[in-house]
Amino acid sequence: MLDIVIEARHAAISKSMTVKRILPFRLRRMVGPFIFMDHAGPVVDVPSTASSLDVLPHPHIGLSTVSYLFGGQVTHRDSLGVEQIIRPGEVNWMVAGKGIAHSERFEDPAALAGGELEMIQTWVALPEKDEEAIPSFNNYTPDQLPVFTDKGVWMRLIAGNAYGLRNEVKTNSPLFYLHVVLQQGARFGLPKEHTERGFYIAKGSVEVAGTSYHEGQMLVFNKGVDPIILAKENTTLMLLGGEPLGDRFIWWNFVSSRKERIEQAKEDWKQGRIILPPTDNKEFIPLPNDKSRPAGGAPKPEPLS
Repeated sequence: MLDIVIEARHAAISKSMTVKRILPFRLRRMVGPFIFMDHAGPVVDVPSTASSLDVLPHPHIGLSTVSYLFGGQVTHRDSLGVEQIIRPGEVNWMVAGKGIAHSERFEDPAALAGGELEMIQTWVALPEKDEEAIPSFNNYTPDQLPVFTDKGVWMRLIAGNAYGLRNEVKTNSPLFYLHVVLQQGARFGLPKEHTERGFYIAKGSVEVAGTSYHEGQMLVFNKGVDPIILAKENTTLMLLGGEPLGDRFIWWNFVSSRKERIEQAKEDWKQGRIILPPTDNKEFIPLPNDKSRPAGGAPKPEPLS
C-alpha cells in the first residue's frame, strides 16, 4: 500500500532563490539512504543581480550531495579545490565525509535566460563506517549514464541499480536514483529489488490505484507493493530509494548517526576548521543560531546543499 504522500514545502536557500523542499519530512525523514531533496526552479523571474541566487560556501559532514540539472548550469567550488561547471544530464556526486565546504554560483547569464535553470539536489546519508571518509568529488557525464526507452517511456539511471541497469557512479550503500519521462497514457512501475521506494513528481501528474497526484508531491510505498503509475499528461518523475541505514541526526547541513558529532561539526564551522573553497573564500554562510530572521528581514539562507 501507499505509505505516505509528501507535499513539497517552500524554503529559501539564498537571497533570491526559493526551492520546493521534499525531504526531510516530519513524518518521513528518509527514503532508503536519501535524507534530503530540493527542487529548484525553473527560475522564471531572474533578479537584476543574478549573484543573489548564489548559494555561498557552506559546510557538510556525514553525507553525499548529488546535483542533477534539467536545465541551465551551476558552478560548483569546494574545499578540495574542485571547480566544476554542472550541466544538464550530468551527475555530480560529492562525498562530504568528515567535512567539506562548497558553493553553488549561477555565473552565466545565458544559463538563466528563458526559465531554463532547474535542478534537483539530494543528500544521501553515508553508512556509519563511511561517515568520516575522506571528502571527494566526481562528475559523471551523460554518456556514462545508461538510458532506456520503451513506448512512452524514457529513463536515465543517475546512480545505483534498477530495472537491470547499472552505471559507474560510485555509491556507498545499495540504492537507486532515476530520471524518468513519461508520455501521456504511459504506464510504469517501480523497481522491485529495493526495500524502500518512492517517486517525486517534478512535472505533470499521474494516477495510482484510481487516485490522482500532481507536481510537487512525493509518493512512498511499503515493501512488496508494486504500484502501476499512469501518466495523465507528459510527466517527469524522479525515482529514488534503497536500503535503510538506520536513524540519523540532521541539523542544518550536517548528518550523522551520532548527536555529539553534529555538535562537533557546529564548532568546527564556527572555528574555521572546515576549509573554504580556495577559489571562493571571501564570504560564507555563518552557522545559524535560531529560526528567526536576521537583521534586514531577508529569509535566512537554508543551503541547497
